[in-house]
Amino acid sequence: MKLKNLTDLFISELRDMYNAEQQLTKALPKMAAAAKDADLKKAFESHLQETERHVTRITEVMDILGLDKKSDACEAMQGLIKEGEKIIAEAGDDRAINAGLIAAAQKVEHYEIASYGTLIALARELGYDNAVVILKETIAEEKTADEKLTALAEGGINHNAVKKAA
Repeated sequence: MKLKNLTDLFISELRDMYNAEQQLTKALPKMAAAAKDADLKKAFESHLQETERHVTRITEVMDILGLDKKSDACEAMQGLIKEGEKIIAEAGDDRAINAGLIAAAQKVEHYEIASYGTLIALARELGYDNAVVILKETIAEEKTADEKLTALAEGGINHNAVKKAA
């Protein structure tokens, strides 16, 4: 798609996130299965349910704007998921892998927060007020997921990984 105006950019970014969230719905179950910490596993499972709602919200925005449910391949998410898969494939101590899974997941969350922030700013500029409301729900959940991951890391997972390495 050629970017002729801000609307084209918004649509391109929206389709990118549609694909990113779809990819994440396939990756999160693998991350949950690889997590050896019960709270981390639960966080991944909970975020999967949220991510499924994120996909639904993006389709709502597409419906509001009269767009088809087309997605553009999100290469950034592909790369971030590959990093997570690499951690999962690593043989080693479960505690270090848990810490690595958090690191990989937080990279994903930060990408999503940045992307949704951009979408909200573009939607605001374009006067897509309904889209702004919907996208704000999603960015709030992404920020909360990031905070949960930080709390898990700082609440013992990283410390446990250090203790094992010593």
